[in-house]
Amino acid sequence: MGRIEKEAFVFLLLMLLRTFQTCLAASNTQQPKRRESLSVSSSSSSNGPGSSVFPIFGNVYPDGLYYVSVSIGNPPKKYFLDIDTGSDLTWVQCDAPCVSCYNGPHPPYKPARNKLVFCKDPLCAASPSLIPYTCEEPRDQCDYQITYADGSFSDGVLVRDTFSLRMSSGSLAQPSLTFGCGYNQGGSSSTSTLMTDGVLGLGNGKSSILSQLRGLNLVRNVTGHCISGQGGGYLFFGDSIIPSSGVTWTPMSHNRFHKYSPGPMNIIFGKQPIGVKDLLVVFDSGSTYTYFASQPYQAFVSMLKKSLSGKPLKEVSEDEILSLCWKGSRRFKSILEVREYFKPLILIFANGKKATLEIPLEGYLIISGRGNVCLGILNGSEGGLQDLNIIGDISLQDLMVIYDNEKQKIGWVRENCNRLPTSGTALF
Repeated sequence: MGRIEKEAFVFLLLMLLRTFQTCLAASNTQQPKRRESLSVSSSSSSNGPGSSVFPIFGNVYPDGLYYVSVSIGNPPKKYFLDIDTGSDLTWVQCDAPCVSCYNGPHPPYKPARNKLVFCKDPLCAASPSLIPYTCEEPRDQCDYQITYADGSFSDGVLVRDTFSLRMSSGSLAQPSLTFGCGYNQGGSSSTSTLMTDGVLGLGNGKSSILSQLRGLNLVRNVTGHCISGQGGGYLFFGDSIIPSSGVTWTPMSHNRFHKYSPGPMNIIFGKQPIGVKDLLVVFDSGSTYTYFASQPYQAFVSMLKKSLSGKPLKEVSEDEILSLCWKGSRRFKSILEVREYFKPLILIFANGKKATLEIPLEGYLIISGRGNVCLGILNGSEGGLQDLNIIGDISLQDLMVIYDNEKQKIGWVRENCNRLPTSGTALF
Protein backbone atom coordinates (compact mmCIF):
# COMPACT_ATOMS: atom_id res chain seq x y z
CA MET A 1 0.00 0.00 0.00
CA GLY A 2 1.47 3.44 -1.06
CA ARG A 3 1.79 6.53 1.16
CA ILE A 4 -1.24 8.21 -0.39
CA GLU A 5 -3.35 5.09 0.10
CA LYS A 6 -2.13 4.82 3.71
CA GLU A 7 -3.05 8.45 4.46
CA ALA A 8 -6.49 7.94 2.87
CA PHE A 9 -6.99 4.80 4.91
CA VAL A 10 -6.02 6.54 8.19
CA PHE A 11 -8.27 9.48 7.33
CA LEU A 12 -11.14 7.09 6.66
CA LEU A 13 -10.59 5.36 10.02
CA LEU A 14 -10.58 8.71 11.84
CA MET A 15 -13.82 9.75 10.17
CA LEU A 16 -15.46 6.45 11.05
CA LEU A 17 -14.30 6.76 14.69
CA ARG A 18 -15.63 10.32 14.95
CA THR A 19 -18.97 9.25 13.42
CA PHE A 20 -19.22 6.40 15.93
CA GLN A 21 -18.46 8.72 18.88
CA THR A 22 -21.07 11.21 17.69
CA CYS A 23 -23.73 8.51 17.36
CA LEU A 24 -22.84 7.10 20.78
CA ALA A 25 -23.17 10.52 22.42
CA ALA A 26 -26.51 11.12 20.74
CA SER A 27 -27.66 7.69 21.85
CA ASN A 28 -26.70 8.41 25.48
CA THR A 29 -28.49 11.75 25.57
CA GLN A 30 -31.70 10.36 24.04
CA GLN A 31 -31.77 6.98 25.76
CA PRO A 32 -34.38 7.71 28.47
CA LYS A 33 -36.86 9.07 25.92
CA ARG A 34 -36.30 6.13 23.57
CA ARG A 35 -36.66 3.58 26.35
CA GLU A 36 -39.93 5.14 27.46
CA SER A 37 -41.44 5.03 23.99
CA LEU A 38 -40.28 1.47 23.39
CA SER A 39 -41.61 0.25 26.75
CA VAL A 40 -45.18 0.73 25.59
CA SER A 41 -44.94 -1.41 22.53
CA SER A 42 -41.73 -3.44 22.62
CA SER A 43 -43.48 -6.72 23.35
CA SER A 44 -46.01 -6.18 20.59
CA SER A 45 -43.70 -4.76 17.92
CA SER A 46 -40.94 -7.38 18.18
CA ASN A 47 -42.33 -10.50 19.78
CA GLY A 48 -46.09 -10.16 19.42
CA PRO A 49 -48.54 -10.23 22.31
CA GLY A 50 -47.10 -11.28 25.66
CA SER A 51 -48.45 -11.88 29.14
CA SER A 52 -48.48 -10.09 32.46
CA VAL A 53 -49.00 -11.58 35.93
CA PHE A 54 -50.26 -9.82 39.07
CA PRO A 55 -49.99 -11.30 42.57
CA ILE A 56 -53.39 -11.53 44.27
CA PHE A 57 -54.06 -10.66 47.91
CA GLY A 58 -57.02 -11.51 50.13
CA ASN A 59 -59.09 -14.58 51.00
CA VAL A 60 -62.66 -15.89 51.10
CA TYR A 61 -62.92 -15.73 54.88
CA PRO A 62 -62.68 -13.49 56.80
CA ASP A 63 -61.71 -10.77 54.26
CA GLY A 64 -64.29 -11.79 51.70
CA LEU A 65 -62.45 -10.57 48.58
CA TYR A 66 -59.41 -10.92 46.37
CA TYR A 67 -57.57 -7.91 44.97
CA VAL A 68 -54.44 -6.84 43.09
CA SER A 69 -52.14 -3.83 43.32
CA VAL A 70 -52.14 -1.69 40.18
CA SER A 71 -49.90 1.30 39.45
CA ILE A 72 -51.49 4.24 37.65
CA GLY A 73 -50.13 7.62 36.56
CA ASN A 74 -46.72 9.17 36.05
CA PRO A 75 -45.07 8.91 38.49
CA PRO A 76 -46.92 5.65 39.24
CA LYS A 77 -49.11 5.44 42.34
CA LYS A 78 -50.46 2.21 43.81
CA TYR A 79 -54.14 1.33 44.07
CA PHE A 80 -55.75 -1.88 45.37
CA LEU A 81 -58.48 -3.09 42.99
CA ASP A 82 -61.03 -5.84 43.59
CA ILE A 83 -60.75 -8.36 40.72
CA ASP A 84 -64.14 -8.80 39.05
CA THR A 85 -64.78 -11.00 36.02
CA GLY A 86 -68.45 -10.10 36.36
CA SER A 87 -68.02 -6.51 35.11
CA ASP A 88 -66.11 -4.62 32.41
CA LEU A 89 -65.34 -1.17 33.79
CA THR A 90 -62.26 -0.54 35.91
CA TRP A 91 -62.59 2.39 38.30
CA VAL A 92 -60.71 3.94 41.20
CA GLN A 93 -61.83 6.40 43.84
CA CYS A 94 -61.20 9.86 42.54
CA ASP A 95 -60.76 13.32 43.96
CA ALA A 96 -62.58 15.19 41.21
CA PRO A 97 -63.55 16.29 43.88
CA CYS A 98 -65.10 13.46 45.92
CA VAL A 99 -68.84 13.74 46.50
CA SER A 100 -68.99 10.52 48.54
CA CYS A 101 -65.82 8.46 48.95
CA TYR A 102 -65.08 5.81 51.53
CA ASN A 103 -61.87 5.57 53.54
CA GLY A 104 -59.74 3.37 51.29
CA PRO A 105 -56.15 2.19 51.72
CA HIS A 106 -54.71 4.94 49.48
CA PRO A 107 -55.52 8.59 48.78
CA PRO A 108 -58.01 8.99 45.91
CA TYR A 109 -56.65 9.32 42.38
CA LYS A 110 -56.47 12.98 41.36
CA PRO A 111 -56.88 13.45 37.60
CA ALA A 112 -55.47 16.29 35.52
CA ARG A 113 -57.94 18.04 33.24
CA ASN A 114 -56.19 16.75 30.13
CA LYS A 115 -56.87 13.17 31.26
CA LEU A 116 -60.64 13.46 30.74
CA VAL A 117 -62.24 11.24 28.09
CA PHE A 118 -64.74 13.08 25.90
CA CYS A 119 -68.16 11.69 25.07
CA LYS A 120 -67.22 11.37 21.40
CA ASP A 121 -64.72 8.65 22.36
CA PRO A 122 -65.95 5.16 21.28
CA LEU A 123 -65.30 3.79 24.77
CA CYS A 124 -67.77 6.30 26.20
CA ALA A 125 -70.66 4.61 24.42
CA ALA A 126 -69.44 1.26 25.80
CA SER A 127 -69.28 2.45 29.41
CA PRO A 128 -72.08 1.52 31.87
CA SER A 129 -74.81 4.07 32.50
CA LEU A 130 -78.31 4.06 33.95
CA ILE A 131 -79.44 6.57 31.32
CA PRO A 132 -79.25 6.23 27.50
CA TYR A 133 -75.96 7.36 25.97
CA THR A 134 -76.04 10.82 24.41
CA CYS A 135 -73.30 13.17 23.21
CA GLU A 136 -74.67 16.59 22.38
CA GLU A 137 -71.26 18.28 22.53
CA PRO A 138 -68.28 16.14 21.38
CA ARG A 139 -66.01 17.66 24.05
CA ASP A 140 -68.41 16.98 26.93
CA GLN A 141 -67.03 14.70 29.64
CA CYS A 142 -68.04 11.04 29.59
CA ASP A 143 -70.07 10.07 32.66
CA TYR A 144 -70.55 6.51 33.92
CA GLN A 145 -72.83 4.86 36.46
CA ILE A 146 -72.38 1.27 37.60
CA THR A 147 -74.37 -0.73 40.16
CA TYR A 148 -73.42 -4.18 41.46
CA ALA A 149 -75.53 -7.10 42.64
CA ASP A 150 -74.81 -6.35 46.31
CA GLY A 151 -76.28 -2.86 45.93
CA SER A 152 -72.99 -0.99 45.87
CA PHE A 153 -72.45 1.60 43.14
CA SER A 154 -69.98 4.03 41.66
CA ASP A 155 -70.64 7.21 39.70
CA GLY A 156 -67.95 9.21 37.94
CA VAL A 157 -66.29 10.20 34.70
CA LEU A 158 -63.98 8.36 32.32
CA VAL A 159 -60.32 9.34 32.27
CA ARG A 160 -57.23 8.06 30.49
CA ASP A 161 -53.85 7.59 32.16
CA THR A 162 -50.75 5.40 32.21
CA PHE A 163 -50.78 1.90 33.71
CA SER A 164 -47.46 0.23 34.57
CA LEU A 165 -47.09 -3.50 34.10
CA ARG A 166 -44.22 -5.89 33.57
CA MET A 167 -44.51 -8.09 30.49
CA SER A 168 -43.34 -11.69 30.13
CA SER A 169 -40.56 -10.43 27.84
CA GLY A 170 -39.15 -8.47 30.79
CA SER A 171 -40.07 -5.09 29.32
CA LEU A 172 -42.00 -2.44 31.21
CA ALA A 173 -45.22 -1.58 29.39
CA GLN A 174 -46.85 1.74 30.18
CA PRO A 175 -49.96 1.91 28.00
CA SER A 176 -52.46 4.73 28.28
CA LEU A 177 -55.78 3.11 29.29
CA THR A 178 -59.31 4.34 29.90
CA PHE A 179 -60.92 3.78 33.32
CA GLY A 180 -63.45 5.29 35.68
CA CYS A 181 -62.71 8.15 38.02
CA GLY A 182 -65.28 7.44 40.75
CA TYR A 183 -66.26 10.48 42.78
CA ASN A 184 -69.50 9.07 44.26
CA GLN A 185 -69.52 5.59 45.88
CA GLY A 186 -72.03 3.97 48.22
CA GLY A 187 -74.67 1.35 48.76
CA SER A 188 -72.62 -1.27 50.59
CA SER A 189 -71.14 -1.72 54.05
CA SER A 190 -68.84 -4.49 52.82
CA THR A 191 -65.33 -4.69 54.25
CA SER A 192 -64.08 -4.45 50.66
CA THR A 193 -64.83 -0.76 50.82
CA LEU A 194 -62.09 -0.49 53.43
CA MET A 195 -59.51 -2.75 51.77
CA THR A 196 -59.64 -1.59 48.14
CA ASP A 197 -59.57 1.63 46.14
CA GLY A 198 -61.87 0.42 43.38
CA VAL A 199 -62.62 -2.42 40.97
CA LEU A 200 -60.61 -4.07 38.18
CA GLY A 201 -63.22 -5.09 35.60
CA LEU A 202 -62.10 -8.26 33.78
CA GLY A 203 -65.11 -8.81 31.53
CA ASN A 204 -64.93 -9.06 27.74
CA GLY A 205 -66.66 -5.76 26.93
CA LYS A 206 -64.97 -2.99 24.93
CA SER A 207 -64.38 -0.84 28.02
CA SER A 208 -62.47 -3.53 29.95
CA ILE A 209 -58.72 -3.18 30.56
CA LEU A 210 -58.22 -6.57 28.90
CA SER A 211 -59.91 -5.45 25.68
CA GLN A 212 -57.86 -2.27 25.62
CA LEU A 213 -54.59 -4.16 26.12
CA ARG A 214 -55.59 -6.48 23.29
CA GLY A 215 -56.32 -3.48 21.09
CA LEU A 216 -52.74 -2.30 21.70
CA ASN A 217 -51.44 -5.79 20.81
CA LEU A 218 -49.80 -6.11 24.22
CA VAL A 219 -51.64 -9.33 25.17
CA ARG A 220 -54.07 -11.75 23.60
CA ASN A 221 -57.69 -11.41 24.68
CA VAL A 222 -57.22 -13.99 27.43
CA THR A 223 -57.34 -13.53 31.19
CA GLY A 224 -57.52 -15.82 34.17
CA HIS A 225 -56.87 -16.26 37.85
CA CYS A 226 -55.54 -18.78 40.30
CA ILE A 227 -56.82 -18.00 43.80
CA SER A 228 -55.44 -19.94 46.70
CA GLY A 229 -57.49 -21.52 49.45
CA GLN A 230 -54.74 -20.35 51.81
CA GLY A 231 -55.14 -16.76 50.61
CA GLY A 232 -53.49 -14.94 47.74
CA GLY A 233 -52.82 -16.30 44.27
CA TYR A 234 -52.26 -14.61 40.91
CA LEU A 235 -54.11 -12.94 38.05
CA PHE A 236 -52.85 -12.95 34.46
CA PHE A 237 -53.41 -11.25 31.12
CA GLY A 238 -52.39 -13.19 27.99
CA ASP A 239 -51.97 -16.89 27.32
CA SER A 240 -48.26 -17.70 27.72
CA ILE A 241 -48.59 -19.30 31.19
CA ILE A 242 -51.55 -21.56 30.34
CA PRO A 243 -50.66 -25.28 30.61
CA SER A 244 -50.48 -27.08 27.27
CA SER A 245 -52.38 -30.08 28.64
CA GLY A 246 -54.71 -31.11 31.44
CA VAL A 247 -57.12 -28.19 31.07
CA THR A 248 -60.86 -28.90 30.93
CA TRP A 249 -62.41 -26.64 28.28
CA THR A 250 -66.01 -25.73 27.55
CA PRO A 251 -67.37 -23.21 25.01
CA MET A 252 -68.44 -19.82 26.34
CA SER A 253 -72.19 -19.48 26.41
CA HIS A 254 -73.63 -16.10 25.49
CA ASN A 255 -76.29 -14.94 27.93
CA ARG A 256 -78.40 -11.90 28.68
CA PHE A 257 -76.11 -10.93 31.54
CA HIS A 258 -73.09 -10.63 29.20
CA LYS A 259 -70.92 -12.48 31.70
CA TYR A 260 -68.55 -15.45 31.47
CA SER A 261 -70.71 -18.57 31.31
CA PRO A 262 -69.61 -22.18 30.74
CA GLY A 263 -73.12 -23.10 29.55
CA PRO A 264 -76.12 -24.81 31.16
CA MET A 265 -75.21 -26.43 34.50
CA ASN A 266 -76.39 -29.56 36.25
CA ILE A 267 -75.51 -30.27 39.89
CA ILE A 268 -74.56 -33.63 41.39
CA PHE A 269 -74.37 -34.03 45.19
CA GLY A 270 -73.17 -37.30 46.66
CA LYS A 271 -73.43 -38.97 43.23
CA GLN A 272 -77.09 -37.93 42.99
CA PRO A 273 -78.48 -35.16 40.74
CA ILE A 274 -80.37 -32.52 42.72
CA GLY A 275 -83.28 -32.75 40.26
CA VAL A 276 -83.10 -29.26 38.70
CA LYS A 277 -81.54 -29.21 35.23
CA ASP A 278 -79.92 -26.83 32.73
CA LEU A 279 -79.28 -23.94 35.09
CA LEU A 280 -78.08 -20.53 33.89
CA VAL A 281 -74.66 -20.00 35.47
CA VAL A 282 -71.70 -17.60 35.33
CA PHE A 283 -68.20 -17.56 36.82
CA ASP A 284 -67.67 -14.38 38.83
CA SER A 285 -64.45 -13.59 40.71
CA GLY A 286 -66.14 -10.50 42.15
CA SER A 287 -68.47 -12.72 44.16
CA THR A 288 -67.01 -14.15 47.37
CA TYR A 289 -69.56 -16.94 47.70
CA THR A 290 -71.40 -19.20 45.30
CA TYR A 291 -75.07 -18.51 44.70
CA PHE A 292 -77.78 -20.90 43.57
CA ALA A 293 -81.17 -19.65 42.45
CA SER A 294 -84.05 -20.47 44.78
CA GLN A 295 -85.16 -23.78 43.25
CA PRO A 296 -81.72 -25.44 42.97
CA TYR A 297 -80.71 -23.96 46.33
CA GLN A 298 -83.68 -25.47 48.13
CA ALA A 299 -83.18 -28.81 46.39
CA PHE A 300 -79.48 -28.87 47.28
CA VAL A 301 -80.00 -27.83 50.93
CA SER A 302 -82.73 -30.45 51.31
CA MET A 303 -80.36 -33.19 50.09
CA LEU A 304 -77.56 -31.82 52.26
CA LYS A 305 -79.63 -31.78 55.44
CA LYS A 306 -80.92 -35.28 54.71
CA SER A 307 -77.35 -36.54 54.34
CA LEU A 308 -76.44 -35.01 57.71
CA SER A 309 -79.31 -36.68 59.52
CA GLY A 310 -77.99 -38.69 62.49
CA LYS A 311 -74.59 -36.99 62.37
CA PRO A 312 -73.24 -35.29 65.54
CA LEU A 313 -73.89 -31.79 64.17
CA LYS A 314 -76.34 -29.17 65.40
CA GLU A 315 -77.74 -26.63 62.96
CA VAL A 316 -77.05 -23.00 63.96
CA SER A 317 -77.05 -19.59 62.32
CA GLU A 318 -73.73 -17.69 62.19
CA ASP A 319 -74.75 -14.27 60.89
CA GLU A 320 -76.83 -12.58 58.18
CA ILE A 321 -74.63 -13.90 55.37
CA LEU A 322 -73.61 -17.31 56.68
CA SER A 323 -77.11 -18.22 57.74
CA LEU A 324 -76.73 -22.00 57.63
CA CYS A 325 -74.04 -23.49 59.87
CA TRP A 326 -73.47 -26.57 61.99
CA LYS A 327 -71.92 -26.84 65.41
CA GLY A 328 -69.96 -29.87 66.59
CA SER A 329 -69.22 -31.15 70.06
CA ARG A 330 -66.12 -28.95 69.95
CA ARG A 331 -64.89 -26.06 67.82
CA PHE A 332 -63.78 -27.06 64.35
CA LYS A 333 -60.40 -25.77 63.19
CA SER A 334 -60.24 -27.24 59.70
CA ILE A 335 -62.42 -28.69 56.95
CA LEU A 336 -60.44 -31.90 57.46
CA GLU A 337 -62.38 -32.43 60.69
CA VAL A 338 -65.75 -32.59 58.91
CA ARG A 339 -64.82 -34.71 55.90
CA GLU A 340 -66.68 -37.71 57.25
CA TYR A 341 -69.93 -35.72 57.38
CA PHE A 342 -70.06 -33.91 54.00
CA LYS A 343 -69.85 -34.93 50.36
CA PRO A 344 -68.28 -33.16 47.34
CA LEU A 345 -70.28 -31.40 44.66
CA ILE A 346 -69.92 -32.02 40.93
CA LEU A 347 -70.95 -29.44 38.36
CA ILE A 348 -71.61 -30.67 34.82
CA PHE A 349 -71.73 -28.23 31.89
CA ALA A 350 -73.67 -29.40 28.86
CA ASN A 351 -71.86 -27.14 26.38
CA GLY A 352 -68.51 -28.83 26.82
CA LYS A 353 -69.47 -32.45 26.08
CA LYS A 354 -70.42 -32.76 29.75
CA ALA A 355 -67.31 -31.01 31.05
CA THR A 356 -67.18 -31.47 34.81
CA LEU A 357 -65.91 -29.36 37.68
CA GLU A 358 -65.56 -31.14 41.01
CA ILE A 359 -66.09 -28.87 44.00
CA PRO A 360 -64.35 -30.29 47.09
CA LEU A 361 -65.60 -29.54 50.59
CA GLU A 362 -63.30 -26.50 50.77
CA GLY A 363 -65.15 -25.20 47.70
CA TYR A 364 -68.47 -24.78 49.47
CA LEU A 365 -67.83 -24.93 53.25
CA ILE A 366 -66.22 -22.42 55.62
CA ILE A 367 -64.90 -22.80 59.15
CA SER A 368 -66.18 -19.65 60.86
CA GLY A 369 -64.53 -17.61 63.58
CA ARG A 370 -66.76 -19.38 66.10
CA GLY A 371 -65.50 -22.79 65.06
CA ASN A 372 -68.69 -23.79 63.22
CA VAL A 373 -68.82 -25.22 59.71
CA CYS A 374 -70.95 -22.99 57.46
CA LEU A 375 -72.43 -23.35 53.99
CA GLY A 376 -70.70 -21.01 51.53
CA ILE A 377 -73.45 -21.47 48.94
CA LEU A 378 -76.19 -18.89 49.36
CA ASN A 379 -79.71 -18.35 48.04
CA GLY A 380 -79.20 -15.96 45.15
CA SER A 381 -82.90 -15.32 44.66
CA GLU A 382 -83.03 -13.69 48.09
CA GLY A 383 -80.30 -11.32 46.89
CA GLY A 384 -82.15 -10.33 43.74
CA LEU A 385 -80.32 -12.62 41.32
CA GLN A 386 -83.57 -14.27 40.16
CA ASP A 387 -82.69 -17.37 38.09
CA LEU A 388 -78.98 -16.61 37.79
CA ASN A 389 -76.50 -18.98 39.46
CA ILE A 390 -73.01 -17.69 40.31
CA ILE A 391 -69.88 -19.74 40.86
CA GLY A 392 -67.89 -17.46 43.16
CA ASP A 393 -64.42 -17.36 44.67
CA ILE A 394 -65.07 -20.04 47.27
CA SER A 395 -65.70 -22.65 44.56
CA LEU A 396 -62.84 -21.49 42.32
CA GLN A 397 -60.07 -21.86 44.89
CA ASP A 398 -56.92 -23.76 43.89
CA LEU A 399 -57.95 -23.74 40.24
CA MET A 400 -56.40 -21.91 37.33
CA VAL A 401 -59.49 -20.55 35.60
CA ILE A 402 -59.00 -19.28 32.04
CA TYR A 403 -61.29 -16.98 30.09
CA ASP A 404 -60.20 -17.23 26.43
CA ASN A 405 -62.11 -14.55 24.56
CA GLU A 406 -60.12 -15.21 21.39
CA LYS A 407 -61.32 -18.81 21.08
CA GLN A 408 -64.54 -18.20 23.04
CA LYS A 409 -63.97 -20.88 25.65
CA ILE A 410 -63.52 -21.23 29.42
CA GLY A 411 -61.08 -23.66 31.00
CA TRP A 412 -59.91 -24.82 34.42
CA VAL A 413 -57.25 -27.05 35.89
CA ARG A 414 -56.09 -27.83 39.44
CA GLU A 415 -52.99 -25.80 40.22
CA ASN A 416 -50.78 -24.72 43.10
CA CYS A 417 -51.96 -21.13 43.32
CA ASN A 418 -49.45 -20.31 46.06
CA ARG A 419 -46.62 -20.29 43.52
CA LEU A 420 -46.35 -17.34 41.15
CA PRO A 421 -45.35 -18.04 37.53
CA THR A 422 -41.79 -16.87 36.97
CA SER A 423 -42.40 -14.84 33.79
CA GLY A 424 -44.07 -11.48 33.54
CA THR A 425 -44.79 -10.82 37.19
CA ALA A 426 -46.21 -7.31 37.06
CA LEU A 427 -46.34 -5.47 40.32
CA PHE A 428 -45.00 -2.08 41.23
